[in-house]
Amino acid sequence: MAERDMTDLKPIAIFTIGTQGDIRPCVALGRGLRNAGYPVRIVTSDNFAPLVAEAGLEFRPLTSNFQALLEADRSIADRGLDTRAMARVFRETFADWAEHWVDQGRTASEDAGLLIGVGNATLLAKSLAEARGLPFVGAQLQPLTPSRTLAPMVLAGSRRQLPPTLNMGAYHLLRLLVWHVMRPAINDIVRPQLGLRRYPWYGPYFHDGGDDNRVVYGFSRHVLPRPADWPESAQVAGYWFHEQPDWQPSPALREFLEAGPKPFYIGFGSMVSSEASAFTATVLDGVRGSGQRAVLATGWGGLDHAEGRHDEHTFFIRQAPHDWLFPRMSAAVHHGGAGTTAAAVRAGIPSVIVPFYGDQPFWARCLLRAGVAPPALDRRHLRADELAA
Repeated sequence: MAERDMTDLKPIAIFTIGTQGDIRPCVALGRGLRNAGYPVRIVTSDNFAPLVAEAGLEFRPLTSNFQALLEADRSIADRGLDTRAMARVFRETFADWAEHWVDQGRTASEDAGLLIGVGNATLLAKSLAEARGLPFVGAQLQPLTPSRTLAPMVLAGSRRQLPPTLNMGAYHLLRLLVWHVMRPAINDIVRPQLGLRRYPWYGPYFHDGGDDNRVVYGFSRHVLPRPADWPESAQVAGYWFHEQPDWQPSPALREFLEAGPKPFYIGFGSMVSSEASAFTATVLDGVRGSGQRAVLATGWGGLDHAEGRHDEHTFFIRQAPHDWLFPRMSAAVHHGGAGTTAAAVRAGIPSVIVPFYGDQPFWARCLLRAGVAPPALDRRHLRADELAA
C-alpha cells in the first residue's frame, strides 16, 4: 500500500491527563496512528514533553501536572481508596487547572481534523470538538460503558455479584460521581468560555447520543472480556504498548541480573506515599524474608531509595521500560495500574498487587480471576511476611 502523504492530512489531537501509566498508552496510540500515516499531537502536561518528543510526536501543553500534585501532597495516595476524599481533591484541582484549558485547547485543536479524549481530559476534548464542529472519539483505559454483566470498577472489592439491574444502576451512580468531580471545571469554566450551553445537572452521559458516542478501549479482551451487551460503538482494541527497543540498562543493573536467578520486580510507578520510608522498610523486610532477589523501582516516590542500598539481593533503580525489564523478572509486585498490569501479563509473569487508588483494585480482581495473581494486599496494613509468602 502506498505511504500516505501526511502533508494533506489534518492532525489528530489526543488530549490526556494523568500519570505515566495514563500517558504512555496514549503515546503508543499516537505512534500507531502516525505509523498508519496520520500526523499526531499529544496534548498533556509539560512534564511529559520529553516522552512525547522521543516518540516522534508533536507536543502541546495542557495544565495538568499530576506529578507536582502528588509530590506537593503525598497524603493524597494515603487517602486513595477513600472515594469521597479523592473526589474532593480532584474536583478542586481540575477547576484550578481548567482556568488554562480553553486557551490551550483552542491552540492545540486549531488545525486538527479529529479530537481524541482520554480519561479526565475526555469532556474537555469533547467540548472543544463540539465548539469547532470536529469529530470526536473517546479512548479509555478502563471500562466505563454500562453493562448488566460487568460490575463497575469501583465495586471491585465487593465479594457479591450484583443482579443485572443493580449493575446498571451502579454505573449511573458512578457517572454521576465522575460528573460531580468534573462539573466545576467543565460547566463553570470550559463550556461558557467556548460559548457552549452548560450540561444539565446530571451531566453529559444521559443525553446527546449517550452510549452511541464512539469509544475505543485500550485493554485486552483476554484480561477483561468485552461484555456482550455493550453497543457497537464501544470497541476493545487491545493494549497500547509504548516500547523503547533502543533502551540500554546500566552496566551495574545488567551485572545484577546476570549474577543469579531471575529477581522479583517491586515498584509502584507514579504512586507516592507520605510514609515511603516505612513502606520501603516493610518491602525490604519482605524481600529478605523470601530469600529471593529483587529489583526495586522508586518511580515518583512510592519507594524510598534512602532506605536501601544495592547488595546481592536488592538493586534500586528509578525506572526502566517494562518491555525490557519484565521478561527478565520472575514476578512483579506493583500497584495494579493499567499499564503495569498490561506489561506483566504481556511478559507472562505473575503479579502481586498492592493497590493505592482508582482502577487498581479492579485490575487486581481481573488478574485474580485470570489465575495470574493472588488476592490484592492492603497497602495500609502491609506486613513483611505477606510479601515474603
